[in-house]
Amino acid sequence: MRRCIQLAKNGLQNARPNPMVGAVIVADGRIIGEGYHVRCGEGHAEVNAFASVKAEDEQLLKISTIYVSLEPCAHFGKTPPCCDLIIRKGVKRVVVGCVDSFAKVQGRGIQKIREAGIEVTVGVLEKECLELNKRFFTFHREHRPYIILKWAQTENGYMDDNGHPLAISTPFTKMLVHKMRAEEDAILVGRVTDEREHPQLNVREWSGKSPVRFVLSHQMGITQILQACYDRNLQSLIVEGGAKTLQSFLDEGLWDEIRVEIAPVQVEKGTVAPQVPVDAQLKSITTYEGNKIIVYSKNYV
Repeated sequence: MRRCIQLAKNGLQNARPNPMVGAVIVADGRIIGEGYHVRCGEGHAEVNAFASVKAEDEQLLKISTIYVSLEPCAHFGKTPPCCDLIIRKGVKRVVVGCVDSFAKVQGRGIQKIREAGIEVTVGVLEKECLELNKRFFTFHREHRPYIILKWAQTENGYMDDNGHPLAISTPFTKMLVHKMRAEEDAILVGRVTDEREHPQLNVREWSGKSPVRFVLSHQMGITQILQACYDRNLQSLIVEGGAKTLQSFLDEGLWDEIRVEIAPVQVEKGTVAPQVPVDAQLKSITTYEGNKIIVYSKNYV
């Protein structure tokens, strides 16, 4: 299953808006096939895994186990149901990382495979498999994008120097911001930040597609922006500020992840950074060139 997750991550940019999925076929303790969902509209992980099995190993399918990080689909979308393919291939056992909460699946794939007489085990590395597709699951569960609040601050809690812009990020951590942008669907700043700083909010120091840009204003509020994201199938949203905009999301409880970059510098006064909610769960702390990046989560999984 760890190999399934590793494979699935290769679809990070191109599988969207579909979930990332990996599949591994094992017979007699040997991997005879593996694959992942490469691109939306193309073959799913299971299809690619079976296609990778060599002709001389086809006979082993009847004694094999297929491991899949996400429940095989049971509906006709842009591709046929994967559960039908698994049944047709006649594998002995199926191991599923987590159930797909998407309304068109929700256990139907597992049920269909079991009804065909194939043994199914569910919940292997479940937490890791749910984490892998947190954007997809949040989008379909909450009918809004997965929301990441992001800001940078000084060691003593300020976002600028007496109202003047302050370079907090290092060249390396700035690159990491662009990497994050390439991995998410949309990005938002407040009207004041947009007018004062004219941020480009695009991907310049990493490879990938720039996120869809939103500016929070009186004409386009949080509710309208989240609805626009849902309507356009944008499954994740980075909120980059400023302080007032970030606080408005915190006040509404509209966040799934918080990323705070803290530089080892202090200023006398400035714009006070938001307070991380007391119920936020610490996910990770990493240090790059002296700057700490702390990630918090609501920890749905």
